[in-house]
Amino acid sequence: MAHHLTFHREIDKVKQKFMVLGSMVEDRLQKASLAMQSRDPDLLQEIISSDWEIDEMEIEVEEECLKILALHQPVASDLRLLIAIIKINNELERIADNAVNIAKRIQTISKDSSLEFTIDYQPMFGMVLSMFKLGLDSLVTENADLARRVFVEDELVNQLRNQAYRDVTRELNTEPGHAKCLVNLYLLARHLERIGDRIKNIAEEVIYLVEGKIVRGEMN
Repeated sequence: MAHHLTFHREIDKVKQKFMVLGSMVEDRLQKASLAMQSRDPDLLQEIISSDWEIDEMEIEVEEECLKILALHQPVASDLRLLIAIIKINNELERIADNAVNIAKRIQTISKDSSLEFTIDYQPMFGMVLSMFKLGLDSLVTENADLARRVFVEDELVNQLRNQAYRDVTRELNTEPGHAKCLVNLYLLARHLERIGDRIKNIAEEVIYLVEGKIVRGEMN
């Protein structure tokens, strides 16, 4: 009985750390969204400089999961939960990396003050933030139907990425002197698309956790 209680205490502990990591990553995404609008250099630097906090927490969560696996050798749903957390933990760290990449792109774009052309990425960012919340909520509630809603929103993000590509390509034809800035402007859409892909991976892991069904490749 004592061993059983210790195991579930450790599971609860890793869940709490994992949710702290999720909150930290969501905070970086929200700040990146604000920085994209304001181009505030201090906010951009804060996003870039604080990346180490995410990295350290990601390592802590993984180490806790591996310790539980080694000491308790869980099976069935407990094993699936730990595997899902390890995989989603890695996806969260990569989402944060993309938030940093967005901040760096904005820094580069801001250096070209003579270019008037821009793209409103807030609708795309709003969808990504919505997807992120859906993904984490589906994990917390272990709700596969909620997770599947992520795939619908991911398609919308992909459509907005394609529109950004068309807009930037058209502008490159008229403003070739701003090529570097325009390419970085388009790469913002690519980073947002990649965040969407990472969140879709999270949703796939939630479905596996809940249903024991691997859906990778089925949702493309």
